[in-house]
Amino acid sequence: MTPSHTAENVQRAFVGENPSLQKMERKARIKKQLLEPKIMTSAYDTAWVAMVPAIMGSSQVPCFPSCVEWILQNQQGNGSWGIPQANCLVNKDVMSSTLACVLALKKWNVGKKHIRRGLNFIGRNISIIMDDKIDAPIGFNVIFPGMISLAIGMGLQFPFGQTDVDVILHLREIELERLAGDKSLGREAYMAYVSEGLGNLLDVNEVMKFQGMNGSLFNSPSATAAALIKNYDDRAHQYLFLLVSKFGGSVPTVYPTTIRCQISMVDTLEKVGISQHFSREIKSILDVTYSLWLQRDEEIMSDVSTFATVFRILRMNGYDVSSDELSHIEDAFTFQNSLEGYLHDTRAILELYKASRVSVSENELILDTIGDWTGNLLREKLFDDRMQSEPILGEVEYALKFPFYATMERLDHKWNIENFNARASHILKTEQLPCCVNQDILAIAIEDFSYAQSVYQDELQLLESWVKENKLDQLIFARQRMKYCYLATAATLFPPELSDARISWAKNSVLINVVDDFFDVAGSTDELENLVALVKNWDDHSKDEFCSEEVKILFNAIYTTTNQLGAIASAVQRHDVTKHLIQLWQELLRSMMAEADWRMRQYVPTIQEYMEKAVVSFTLAPILLPASYFVGQKLLGCVVNNQEYNELFRLMGTSCRILNDIQGYERESSEEKLDSVSLLVQHSDGSMSIEEAKETLQRSVASYRKDLLRLVLKEDGVVPRECRDLFWKMCKICHLFYSHTDAFTSPSEMMSTVNAVINDPLKLHISNSFMAAQSKE
Repeated sequence: MTPSHTAENVQRAFVGENPSLQKMERKARIKKQLLEPKIMTSAYDTAWVAMVPAIMGSSQVPCFPSCVEWILQNQQGNGSWGIPQANCLVNKDVMSSTLACVLALKKWNVGKKHIRRGLNFIGRNISIIMDDKIDAPIGFNVIFPGMISLAIGMGLQFPFGQTDVDVILHLREIELERLAGDKSLGREAYMAYVSEGLGNLLDVNEVMKFQGMNGSLFNSPSATAAALIKNYDDRAHQYLFLLVSKFGGSVPTVYPTTIRCQISMVDTLEKVGISQHFSREIKSILDVTYSLWLQRDEEIMSDVSTFATVFRILRMNGYDVSSDELSHIEDAFTFQNSLEGYLHDTRAILELYKASRVSVSENELILDTIGDWTGNLLREKLFDDRMQSEPILGEVEYALKFPFYATMERLDHKWNIENFNARASHILKTEQLPCCVNQDILAIAIEDFSYAQSVYQDELQLLESWVKENKLDQLIFARQRMKYCYLATAATLFPPELSDARISWAKNSVLINVVDDFFDVAGSTDELENLVALVKNWDDHSKDEFCSEEVKILFNAIYTTTNQLGAIASAVQRHDVTKHLIQLWQELLRSMMAEADWRMRQYVPTIQEYMEKAVVSFTLAPILLPASYFVGQKLLGCVVNNQEYNELFRLMGTSCRILNDIQGYERESSEEKLDSVSLLVQHSDGSMSIEEAKETLQRSVASYRKDLLRLVLKEDGVVPRECRDLFWKMCKICHLFYSHTDAFTSPSEMMSTVNAVINDPLKLHISNSFMAAQSKE
């Protein structure tokens, strides 16, 4: 278990004398890394490139002498090569890197002292090689014994006994024997990827079947170098030549990797809730990435994880990407024939699963298929003992438990910040270090989240005062759900600067829920008709008398709040929008009155009649539409009256209404109220059970949800994207509240969520070594 640290303690480690200046510097470093990713070099891969002999003239000299020189200049004080570990522990990656560098120096008969120190380091730590509890790089049991065999052939003397040598060589024998019975394409890809460990078993013709357009094998310098040492290939040589020229004597473990680094950073910034600080840089990156996607760029297409992440992020940012591009990995069998599939790469499976969730049509069967088999594989991994210590396990659990369409962004941000691992590296054949600005990202995320919470707390106090000022707390019949109402907006419209949008959303949400309770349980027919007439007459309401104190309180709260919000919104929009807000309330109460009339007359409407009224009476319009005036976009009357705006509302409202009906069926039925579940059963003439009706409606919800997402994400919509996003956010809120129960009706179901977003400080699961390093810095 890693210890937890409060955000306050961690911030103390991050913050210097001038927090504002420090934040600017952090942002500058992140922007630079976004646009020009700094790619770390690999001692292991550099060593293999260093072993390539000269193509022309004598083969007794290196083709890339600068790589040999780099090895001579970069040995660690303890005799090793590779990435120093923060905890000073030696791992198998460092052992591989050190042995590869020793082999490179021995091949060219240079650096005798370096060789001796390297061999002594290996000798001191030889027990690590046979320790199954220590994580190993990909192909370690083939590659490391293969390098031992190569070292023996070079005449190197190891400072450990023959018994240890035999045990190590036996590791490769066991692994190759296990692989021998597998004739799959995935196995062939794997053998090509670890070709540097095959020695005389290397079949160059078989390996070169996997050569990419850039001349490399899997974008791996070490595998490409091993094949080039065995047999000259001009394209492979050109790939390595360009690589060495670019990096000046050393090479990374994967190249090209620019898109992978950039899209991974964009994903990280979005996941911790600070992408808005870098919107210009992200837009530039996504534009270039989309252009490369259309060209089927090899860097994107050749790596499953990168490919899936690019698809998801481009689609969710409004780029037109077709799911047909995923047809080559539509089923589990074709995935298993890839290198990632053969390696059971959890990251690749998880990214495919996430990509499958962003479906925008019932016809995207490819995504449905991918979602089925990746979901099954991920669930299997949850119970795999070998996975229990893997950092990615938490991500897998979270993705399976919380579908992206049933979460609130601020909850996602908090989970991702608390579980952020700034030191997490990716182990391929050698360790690949994380983004070099991860600590800057974490620092800004902590600061932003903590500051936003203080804003939310102040706004909630303001709203609670507003409830008392308008006497809404005196309405005994009403459910007091202020915190739930505010949660919905704080967790989605999270940037502090959107305060007016949050206040508008929360106030209207409270009013609507009180009115809904009044129509459902408290109001007499006379009172309901009185309230409808008052709202209909609006400024001329004085000619109507209040038939009860409850009606007076309700109308005055609606009237005053709507006029106040209308005045603020009109100033923001620079044209009058108050009339629109009034119309929303008038339409809502007419629909509510129609439903009340059905109930009193015991009229059973058709499904179509019910949905036409219910979508409006579910009360989302007076919550969402006024808030859309406060998200920084101009909304003219021609936009809010446009067919696209109406369709966004229809799709969102219908899916949310049905979700509420499904979870509220038992309660509504006990109160002899109609809903879509009971109507579907009644109109089926006994051919459909309650459970079958719910399943049918769930399928309808999925279809409406996909259609809504397609409309939200489409390019060049009439409604500004920021406003369309509100419809998707509301849809996600309803899925969260009504996916498994009627959480909104429960007084306690969501209180932990309220506290997580508004009150509870961050608790970071970060290692002591990381904290210590930050404190020293």
